Amino acid sequence: MDISRTLFDLGRLDRLAYKKSPIHRLDPRAKLLVTLIFLITVLSFNRYAITGLIPFFFYPAVLVTMADLPPGYLAKKLLLAAPFAILVGAANPCFEPAPLVSLGPVSLSAGWISFASIILRFTLTVSAALILIATTGFHGVCVALRRIGTPGPMTVQLLLAYRYLFILVEEGARMVRARSLRTFARRGEGLTPYASLLGHLLLRTIARARRIHQAMLARGFSGELHGSAPLRFTTRDAAYLGGWITILIFFRLVNLPLLLGNWLTAG
Repeated sequence: MDISRTLFDLGRLDRLAYKKSPIHRLDPRAKLLVTLIFLITVLSFNRYAITGLIPFFFYPAVLVTMADLPPGYLAKKLLLAAPFAILVGAANPCFEPAPLVSLGPVSLSAGWISFASIILRFTLTVSAALILIATTGFHGVCVALRRIGTPGPMTVQLLLAYRYLFILVEEGARMVRARSLRTFARRGEGLTPYASLLGHLLLRTIARARRIHQAMLARGFSGELHGSAPLRFTTRDAAYLGGWITILIFFRLVNLPLLLGNWLTAG
């Protein structure tokens, strides 16, 4: 049941893409380009930037509201990947102990500042990626990548790898269910049975993926991705793209929290 719930949860982002909000109806290429520009501007800050990153939270807040996405679900996805970001920056306070910022009697070292910057970047970039998939769908993202010039084999492999994940989880759920029905009194729960299960799981998923590929070829698959409807880049999409590019570049060039702090202290 846990594996089945995991499979259901894996596809929830794609199911959110079927909503009919103004963000969902935009051209996938516009949403993809805005997301790429958002990632570039966020990652272009230096390693000690904190205040300059704060205005960028305006972007996910607006999209979550306009697209009617569940913020709790997105927060759970963020927390699921958070240990990786924490692991990356956990050693920074030890390697950079020199004081960098003083807040009254408290001084913060360069390591703690860079660690906080890593967490902020992680939150912004991962939330932007989750929102893109939740408003476009993974297939729509791959189609948009292909339309803006990404090589066809790369986009096809990306989509098939994503679909293979569902096959892997589904086959794993079947094997665990079959094993639980054939064992009693906690027998067969050591490492040896699980090692055998992993080997059989790999073979089963490869065999099923091959059958799916043969079915795709029988239905005329030629290696190209096709959307459910032809893409049309309208004036609304251009306004969305141009508006967000202007806002993001403004956030990158102007440190609004610093300006506001200077204005308040000067007054």
